[in-house]
Order: sequence, then structure tokens, then C-alpha cells
Amino acid sequence: MKMPERSFLTWPFFEDRHRALAEAIERWCGTNLPVGHADVDAACRELVQKLGRDGWLAHTAPDPDAPSPLDVRTLCLMRETLARHDGLADFAFAMQGLGAGPISLFGDAAQRQWLRGTRSGETIAAFSLTEPHSGSDVANIELSARRFGNGYILDGEKTWISNGGIADLYVVFARTGEGPGAKGISAFLLPKDLVGFSAAEKIEVIAPHPLARLKLERVTVPASAMIGTPGDGFKIAMATLDIFRATVGAAALGFARRALDEAVVRAKTRELFGGPLAELQMVQEKIAEMALDIDAAALLVYRAAWAKDNGAARVTREASMAKLFATERAQVVIDKAVQLHGGDGVRRGHIVEKLYREIRALRIYEGASDLQKVVIARQVFTGA
Repeated sequence: MKMPERSFLTWPFFEDRHRALAEAIERWCGTNLPVGHADVDAACRELVQKLGRDGWLAHTAPDPDAPSPLDVRTLCLMRETLARHDGLADFAFAMQGLGAGPISLFGDAAQRQWLRGTRSGETIAAFSLTEPHSGSDVANIELSARRFGNGYILDGEKTWISNGGIADLYVVFARTGEGPGAKGISAFLLPKDLVGFSAAEKIEVIAPHPLARLKLERVTVPASAMIGTPGDGFKIAMATLDIFRATVGAAALGFARRALDEAVVRAKTRELFGGPLAELQMVQEKIAEMALDIDAAALLVYRAAWAKDNGAARVTREASMAKLFATERAQVVIDKAVQLHGGDGVRRGHIVEKLYREIRALRIYEGASDLQKVVIARQVFTGA
């Protein structure tokens, strides 16, 4: 793999610590990635263990003994670099952060002790929000949590849950009924071995990742399992997604950078009509458009991360713009890379074929592109 593009690290969004981290994670990836993907669940466990062992998961949640804010620029730099090397490594890092996010942001002292395990890679975490009838419409959650003595009984299903079936700890959002819609949702912390809690179905997708449908049948938890207070669930979910949504754009950026690198090598080395592809104006046009899309996406991603890290009053609009533009344009960039590779571009196992399968889900999860447009438009209309 050619040396990565690093000129963007001189942009004013970053501090010296970010530049040092970017170099360190690049070296780590060069030594440890990719891993074998024949057994996806086993590969994901291995990746979480390696990332924890070498300290990278420390960035996904504050230390319970020395709380400090999540640094979104760090998360974005790590996701971009991991994705450029191995999509499953990015997935393992990101889902550990998403699962631990509600605990680190809103958990009490006892709940935050779980972060020792998520940071070390000994405990795999999962964020359980989506249901069969409430994907983008989070306020429509149906899984119920009824008061029972000093605790709650949870009944219902979750689906499309990343790390489902391999996670040790789940943050589960359920309807507790303090009010209609979003006002009646709460968040709970559930260890995997609770009676009545199971992974009912493993979900296979085009870019293999651990995904499952979860079933909860009269799962009993103490009141202390609730994160925050009753009715806080929607706020907890949205605050977590506001942090990690921009990082989805960063992962897309990593995929797009790798696609451009591969396309440049192909254009320089593949001959057509007596010369390299790079001499053809149509190929030059594609390369120029790819580079433009990547830089524009990077500006939006790191603006959103910088705004969040610096306590900006408005972050949702910026995060949605970053996620929307970076994922949509990465799809276009990767498609051009496939086209430039001809038949090799659709050969199973080729890097650009893998990127083509990896990028598609990013335009759906953590808020589909269509939903991001709704969020952006609403904020524009209200002047937010």
C-alpha cells in the first residue's frame, strides 16, 4: 500500500496530539491489519482484543477514574485510518465506541465500571436501538420496559444490532411510557447472560459483520440497570449519535482514500492504446473528481468533529452534513475505482470489490442519507 495522504493534518482543525496519533495508528495498522475474515465473529473478537490490548479502545470512552471528554477528532482519525486498511477493523473499533458511548456520557459511577472492560477489549459492547418497525423513526420504539417491584421487565425485539450475538454488554432502549413518542423511552444496561435475552437470528449482509436480531422475553433487570432517569432514552441515543455520526463519515473517507490510491496505481501501471491509462483525459477527469470529493468530504467531517470538540452550540446539522456527504460521495469515488479496474474491479476478493461492498451500508446505518436530509432541512428552516 502506498504512503497515505497526510497533508490534511496541517489543517487548523488539528493539534499536535492528533498528528502524532495519526502517525501511530497508521504504523499499528501496517503491522496488524488486515486480519482473516473467514470467521467474522472470531475475527471481530480478535480485533477488539488487539485494539484493547494496544490501548486504542481507550479513546472510545473516558476512564472512570479520570473522566475526560470523548475527542471526536481522535475518533474520526482512527476510523479513517482503520477503514483504509480493513473495514472490519473499523467496525470493531466503532461499535465498541457506540456501545460504550451512552455509559461514558450518562452512566453513573457503578455503570461506568463496565468501561474498564470495553477499553481493554475484554468486554464487547453493543448499541441496541433499531427495531423491526422503528429504524429511522426512533420515537416509534415498541420494546417495552414495565415496572415490576424494584425493577423492570423488558419484552420485545431489536434487529440489525451490530455485535449482536458476540457482545457481552448491551445498551437497550425501551419504552417506559413517561410520555408519548420520544418522551417515553429509557435506556438500560444489560449483560448478555440474562434469562430470556437471546440472539434469535444472525443477519448476513454483503460486507460480513456481526449482526443479529435480539429477542427479549420477560427479561428482568433492577432499577439500577437504567442509564440516566426514566424518559431520558431518546436524549441519550441522540447525544451518542451526534458524536458517532461524524465518525461514520470518517470511515467513508477512509474507504474513499483507499479507492483513490488503488485507482491511481491502476492508471499509472495499466496500459491501453499504447500508453498508461493515466494519459487518457477521461481517466484524468475521474481521478480529479475523486480527489475533489475526498477533500470536500474531509473538510465537512473534520469541521463537524472540531465543532463538537470545541463545544459549539450547534453540532447536529454539521454531523448530519458530514455523514451524508462523505458516505454518498465515497460511494461515487469507489464506483469510479471499480470502473477503472475493469473486470478486476468486480473480481471477488479484489480490494476495490471489497470497498464496493463495504461502503453501501454506511449510507444506511446511524441514520440513512434520506433521514440526514430531513434533519438538515429542519435545522435550516428553524434557523438552528
